[in-house]
Amino acid sequence: MRRELHDPIAMEVFSNRLLSITEDMNNTLVRSSFSTNIKERRDCSVALFDGRGRLIAQGTQIPLHLGSLNGGVAAVLRHCPIEKMRDGDVFICNDPYLANGTHMPDITLVTPVFIGGAVEFITACIGHHADVGGAVPGSIAGGSRTVFEEGIRLPVIRIVRAGELDADLLNLITCNTRDPQERALDLKVQIATNARGALAARELVKQMGIEAVRHSIEDIIEYTRRRIRNRIAELKRGDYTFTHYLDDDGMGGEPVPITVRVRIAGDTLDVDFAGSGAQARGAMNVPTNARDACVYYAVKALLDPELLPNAGLFNVVNIHAPAGSIVNPDPPAAVGARSITCQKVAGAIFGAFRGVMPPERVMASGNDVIPAIVFSGELTRRRGHYVYLETLGGGSGARADGDGMDAVQVHMTNTSNLPAEALENEYPLLVDEYALVQDSGGAGRMRGGLGLARQIRVLAPGTIFSVRSDSHTVGVPSGVFGGGDGRRAKLIRNYGRPDQQELYSKVARVEMKVGESMRIETPGGGGYGVPGERAAGAVADDVASGRVSPGVAEQLYSKEA
Repeated sequence: MRRELHDPIAMEVFSNRLLSITEDMNNTLVRSSFSTNIKERRDCSVALFDGRGRLIAQGTQIPLHLGSLNGGVAAVLRHCPIEKMRDGDVFICNDPYLANGTHMPDITLVTPVFIGGAVEFITACIGHHADVGGAVPGSIAGGSRTVFEEGIRLPVIRIVRAGELDADLLNLITCNTRDPQERALDLKVQIATNARGALAARELVKQMGIEAVRHSIEDIIEYTRRRIRNRIAELKRGDYTFTHYLDDDGMGGEPVPITVRVRIAGDTLDVDFAGSGAQARGAMNVPTNARDACVYYAVKALLDPELLPNAGLFNVVNIHAPAGSIVNPDPPAAVGARSITCQKVAGAIFGAFRGVMPPERVMASGNDVIPAIVFSGELTRRRGHYVYLETLGGGSGARADGDGMDAVQVHMTNTSNLPAEALENEYPLLVDEYALVQDSGGAGRMRGGLGLARQIRVLAPGTIFSVRSDSHTVGVPSGVFGGGDGRRAKLIRNYGRPDQQELYSKVARVEMKVGESMRIETPGGGGYGVPGERAAGAVADDVASGRVSPGVAEQLYSKEA
């Protein structure tokens, strides 16, 4: 028997009150952190769970972090039952196999919130720490073979006991990284962020009463479940398949398929990854919680973007993945570069839904990659070493009613860029160029978005460079309905010099001399519709703005082309 829901207006008000808690937590985390990766680039997320560990609200930040936060809370509850928790406890974890994480740099802090002597809420936050030790600065390299090369492994550990920080444990964790001071400061900010969320949750209960809050939580979860089931029931039944490709498995070799079959039957979805590549030799593997987050994100984005992301979404989608595959690896397979594969997973689901959606709701492929560049070396303003990490956007896919966006992150990531001024102030590096890549968007009646170029020059000796990227040789952002494909990515050392050299997409520990530079050009998005149908005024604007060169415009957009 289906339970009756409360007043929908009251439910909407309650949902927004929960979101206000997570947004305040997110603002606290960003504004108070010390590392550029969190305070400037916002590579972090927050969430609020009920006392049973069900997600009830998430900050609007990084979709991929949903996997780490959801998994981290489940791991904490499995490790330490609620009856053994004490008011003021805080737990820390990151490991993909021991604690349901998605890769080591994403460290999760989980705090039970006691009200009236019982755990009624759980606050959680995650920050991507620029370095957590391991074989290379930044802790991630495409060629890593096991998680033992990827930094300190944290199972579920109580880092704060009844309000008292375990300083020895914090010291142990941070001294296994390349910048202990920055790590310690950011972890303390994460602890404080959860405490601020706990304070707001207690205030909510004080205003509404605990029984009203409990009933409202049940309502919003049930409402989400019903609404997503209704959206699925409206779709035409059948099986729909799409295959995306990685250039390689992190260590060269053959392209790796990411195959998705979506089966629609009634009001449930089956998402099957049979046919995807075998477990990668390198760090391109996707832990189960990261894979599931990709599926939930894609289903929500495609079917009901305004739907709140909570536990009601999870049990209407059935996910199948062969054991020992790149999307269901066996430990201790390396997983550091999982975000690139996750982008391909989400892109493949979007591709499969091309057979489901009406043409006006189909989208061409976006860049579907999240390249990450890492520079490291000695600090100049204080003793120690720095690790500068940045993940980069590219073009998004065109739609029936608009061009793709330029230089944006798509799907599973949503970080900001690090402004050139902040980068040059913090590190001995110089930004030579930060620009759109001309002609990188796929041609079409609606043009794909442009990729970006980021070129950075080294100013101090002893600088080490690493990168993880993809879609340099095989993967390509595909157009739809006659639209052209987006341009692939490039990595170039000493661009414009006689010793210019194009490099492999996943190099690590490249020693650079003073004056040398690295340039990465990210992929553009695919186009929508036949290029010859593009409005003449739009083509003229593209040429005038420099997005499309005159020669390419003449070649691709003339009515005779």
